[in-house]
Amino acid sequence: MRILLVKTSSLGDVIHNLPVVSDIRRHFPQATIDWCVENVFAAIPRLHPDVDRVIPVAIRRWRKSLLQGATWREIGASRQALRAKAYDLVIDTQGLIKSGLCTIQARGPRAGYSFDAAREPLAAIFYGRHYSVPRDLHAVVRNRQLAAAALGYLADATVDYGIAAPAVSCDWLPAGDHVVLLTATSRDDKLWPEERWIELGHRLADQGLSTVLPAGSAPERERAARLAAAMPQAVAAPPLSIEALAALLAGARGVVGVDTGLTHLAVALKVPTVALYTATEPGLTGVYGSAFHRNLGGCGQCPEVDAVLAELAQGLG
Repeated sequence: MRILLVKTSSLGDVIHNLPVVSDIRRHFPQATIDWCVENVFAAIPRLHPDVDRVIPVAIRRWRKSLLQGATWREIGASRQALRAKAYDLVIDTQGLIKSGLCTIQARGPRAGYSFDAAREPLAAIFYGRHYSVPRDLHAVVRNRQLAAAALGYLADATVDYGIAAPAVSCDWLPAGDHVVLLTATSRDDKLWPEERWIELGHRLADQGLSTVLPAGSAPERERAARLAAAMPQAVAAPPLSIEALAALLAGARGVVGVDTGLTHLAVALKVPTVALYTATEPGLTGVYGSAFHRNLGGCGQCPEVDAVLAELAQGLG
């Protein structure tokens, strides 16, 4: 059996789809599983040993350059890659028009959410097999239930992301135990106040724990450097690939992060994680897994440092 999963973006959504791979291989040990994903997130499915081929697309970038010949050559190459193998089933767990357009490029029967269940109902026109999955379930549960319905098995209670961090040398890390602080996110209203990060860093240092602050863009790195300079035993990480970030997270005693994809990656790697929400509700897309994790806050809420430390203390044992 050869199966193609279509889950293109965003980072957190892609991570939420990893348990589907583990479920399929548990029920069909001989299955070959491919995955179509945005190229900037292609490193995530590659962390799972049961993903055979990763087929990258660049829909976000293509939308901005549709008049350029190079864009259409890339689209043609991605379509060729999607059609290179015949699939027993193509499963779109994203339920968007853009993911549906990827789905119809592949050779094989197509399965996805029904009109009442898809995030964009029109996406259902791209599927030959439709499955109604309640919209009030966590994203991980919805992905797993859709794949289970399409392939005829029952998803059990065990959530297995199935990934392990690669061996990456981080010789710049401080000696001893450290906690990773994920301070950057895509929207300013999802940030946690800087003064609370600084207080958290001081109180972790009082417990003998160093802190490491990774960041992506230049403004995020400036913020991380500013925060690290105000904390004892803190290091602002250099620019890191997703593979190196996975290694950093996997080696941490714990992680505290805002509403960002890397916080979900920490949970997938079974690192004790406390997630902070200030502008979004964590009910359907908060951190979720089998290892220790906590979601604090919500829309219009701002978790207190004491609450974060209390939860983190439980995770650190």
